[in-house]
Order: sequence, then C-alpha cells, then structure tokens
Amino acid sequence: MLQTRIIPVLLLKNKGLVKSIKFKDFTYVGDPINAVRIFNEKEVDEIVLLDINASKEKREPNFDLIAEIGSEAFVPFAYGGGISEISHVKKIMYAGAEKVVINSAFLQKPSFITEVSEYIGSSSTVVSIDVKKNLWGKYRGFTHIQNKIIDNTPVELAQKAEQLGAGELFINSVDLDGMMTGYDLILLQEICKNVSIPVVACGGAGKITDLRDALQKANVDAVAAGSMFVFHGKHRAVLINYPNKEEISSLQNL
Repeated sequence: MLQTRIIPVLLLKNKGLVKSIKFKDFTYVGDPINAVRIFNEKEVDEIVLLDINASKEKREPNFDLIAEIGSEAFVPFAYGGGISEISHVKKIMYAGAEKVVINSAFLQKPSFITEVSEYIGSSSTVVSIDVKKNLWGKYRGFTHIQNKIIDNTPVELAQKAEQLGAGELFINSVDLDGMMTGYDLILLQEICKNVSIPVVACGGAGKITDLRDALQKANVDAVAAGSMFVFHGKHRAVLINYPNKEEISSLQNL
C-alpha cells in the first residue's frame, strides 16, 4: 500500500497557535513557527495549517505569515483559511505551500473549487468538510462562519466536492474535535464508500490505536490530528510530539 500519511493540524488564531474543543474553548499552545520547526525535526509527513478566523472576519490569508512558514517548513504543508480568490491561491502556492484547503468558499461559491482545481491541479486542491450531528443524531454539514448546521449530508458534500474537481477531502468531526476519544468511524466509512478521491480523517484522535482504527476500519487514506500532537498526559500539558518510528511502522504494515 502507499505510505500512510500522519498529519499534524495547526490552528492559527491571531498569529498564535491554538487548540479547540468542539470548535470552541480555545487554548493557546504556542508559536506556529516554533511548532513548524519542531515538526521539521520530527520529519512529519506533512502539516496542515488552518487560519480559523480569516473567513469569519472576511479577511485575506496572512500571506506574510504563510511566507514565513514556507521559509521554515522542510516538509510539505497545506494552508487553509480566507481563501476566496485565485489570487489568494497563487500567493499561497508561491509562498511554498503544496496544497490549499478550502472550506467556507466551497459552501458559498462551489464553482470556485473547479476554478482552483483547473489552476493548480486537483491533487493540490483540498476541500475541508466540517460535520456535526443534528438534534436527531443525523450527520450534517456545518459552517463555522455562521456556527450552524446546514441541510446537506456529509456524503452529499463529499460527492459534490469530488465532482467539482477536488483531489482530496479533509473530514473534520465537530463533535469530536479536541476530545481525544477516537475518530467517528461510521462517518468516515460512509464517506469513503461514496467517493473515489483520498479522504483525510480529522477530529478525535488521542492515541496511536485511533489512527490505526481509522486506517484499518474506515479505510481513510490519511489521518490528521491536533490535540494528540500538541498535548501530553492526562493534564494536557503542551508538548509537541509525533509517533515514533516503531509506531509509524505498525501503521504502514496494516
């Protein structure tokens, strides 16, 4: 099989690195540049950086920060947040990013995904889909800008993203964000069964077996996590970490 990708996700807020629980209750965990340097040393597969306020504040991506990250990152990185124009994509890729991650613009202007895909290629075009259960326990899409559940199911959104030209899906469970109790395997299984492009699981990972379950039981193509890679121990002390070679090897040989 192809090498399993294990991806740290860094949330950017006001130029700082934060971690959330269920998309709220933010905790400051450090400087993003320092985190990138540490992940460089740990030789991570790739990094995803998401500016969680850019779209909500209707502002452009912080290109200076992205350029600084690009100059420090010796591993592939993807950037998301505030991307709504091709000029944004051009500047981000020029700064050294390998991929762009699009969330809000996908919901607001779906044709933009096709435009981006045609410009930089589908393999560099990632659509991020946030998922939350409604009052009846049904999976639905979620918009963090309006902080509400939308009518579309995750499968509908995933299939639409694929049809528009996305080359990868980043699926994030709002209900499990920061909980470290494991991924939503049922959600991931359903999406993986209904699309043919790579799916990245995010939201809920707390230990190496959670990564293994998502890969083995849900058949995702990659696993991403935030809390698991920035917290340590039951008291959630801030300590940037990453699976060791033996743990990674165990995931490669499923």
